[in-house]
Amino acid sequence: MRTVDLSPLYRSFIGFDHLASLMDAAARTDKQPSYPPYNIEALGKDQYRITMAVAGFSDNELTIESENNTLKVTGTKADKESQEERKFIHQGIAERNFERKFQLGDHVKVLAASLENGLLVIDLEREIPEALKPRKIEIGKGNLLESK
Repeated sequence: MRTVDLSPLYRSFIGFDHLASLMDAAARTDKQPSYPPYNIEALGKDQYRITMAVAGFSDNELTIESENNTLKVTGTKADKESQEERKFIHQGIAERNFERKFQLGDHVKVLAASLENGLLVIDLEREIPEALKPRKIEIGKGNLLESK
């Protein structure tokens, strides 16, 4: 695999260092595990939903944290030694610990999370502050610099 040197972006563009570091992170060969499977849906213009298949986990075994535009979902099963001894003929339901991270866009906030029928649903919404929203500037008539 060919690697791309993004260092010219750091010295040529002022204020775009965050974008360059995101591109650096995306270019790394670190792959996230495929467990647990998940869907990401766009419910509206600024509304999103992440649905994760977390069969076998209860709500007290799941942790959801949002910090610095990163959403981290962690599942931690209780010690298997504390559970009663079970003999499986076939075990197809993975009950292993996991940690899944999602990179959130600017101003995306977690609204709610729910667990039902083995599916963890996390609702997100982008809330752009009023100061950052585009605004229309009215054009007045006449010369503002005229003296009376």
